[in-house]
Amino acid sequence: MRKLLSIIILPALLLCSCTAGSEDIPSEWPWNDPDADNKPWVEVTDGRFGALPEGVKLYHSPEVLNAKKAEAYIATVDLGKHEFHVWSIYDPELDGSQDVLQTPKQIYNENGSPVLVINGGFFYVSDDVNYPASLAVENGKLLSPNINYVSEDWVSIYNPTKAAFIQHANGSIEAAWTYFADANNHYVYQNPAQNAYGATPLQAPDANFPEQATAFEAKTAIGAGPVLLKNGEIRNTWRWECLPGDYDVNCLGLAPRTAIGVTADGLLVLFVCEGREMTEGVPGYSTEDVAKLMLEFGCKDAINLDGGGSSCLLVNGQETIKPSDGMQRSVGSCVYIK
Repeated sequence: MRKLLSIIILPALLLCSCTAGSEDIPSEWPWNDPDADNKPWVEVTDGRFGALPEGVKLYHSPEVLNAKKAEAYIATVDLGKHEFHVWSIYDPELDGSQDVLQTPKQIYNENGSPVLVINGGFFYVSDDVNYPASLAVENGKLLSPNINYVSEDWVSIYNPTKAAFIQHANGSIEAAWTYFADANNHYVYQNPAQNAYGATPLQAPDANFPEQATAFEAKTAIGAGPVLLKNGEIRNTWRWECLPGDYDVNCLGLAPRTAIGVTADGLLVLFVCEGREMTEGVPGYSTEDVAKLMLEFGCKDAINLDGGGSSCLLVNGQETIKPSDGMQRSVGSCVYIK
């Protein structure tokens, strides 16, 4: 049986690019302009997070990034040398899970000390049962689909298409939108259904709506939202994914953020930033801000992951940013790189 899910009415429970050297920086990147506001991201090579293996690079933001004081990191991963993995609580039918929420450090300790770990998708807790609210696939196995309906008032029920970052079996990677009707009707779209809170709900997505779909298939995947970039264009489809602009996910506000993306030449990109004044004067970013940063970094596709107190990036098990809860939050999914 499906259970009505809302990422809106549970604000306390929804806990909710890429330089290898100057010769590799595309000419349109703003930090090539000596008069630009942004200074270059700086590759971290001083060993403060331990030795990084070949194919993994870590960059620290300049003090001011896109006109805001920043404390942010980006890791780039050559997937020819490393593997992209997802851990999640297990709930393939959206009925709830007895699996335990875990911190990124616990995932680090329990999965062979991966070089990178970031928090993943949305989740919530109700009546002592843990619910993932976002897609998770590992080694071809569906651990959790994206939630398939939401509401603000439980009068108007919406069936949104939700963000997914998908590594296909052939190795290609894309950001897209998905809808899970049941195990036999799980769809991927190149554009979202244009649902929006306050508007008349659209029909439930299917094989032909909002456009011709493909059957969902993934080797590895993580969901959350919104989609930030698709085919090199900023999309930031929070409204159409029925994500709130000003509370919970707070897409319009400034907050700690986590995002995942891919460059045109296949580098995986992991982004995390502080917010909420954990470092004095650092407010964080909106999802629009993060979309612009990921695009400037050379990503073609990217999605926003869970943020706020969930935002965390571990490098060799060490925290890069200060979690806004004051400690790592136990979360429903993580991405890790081995």
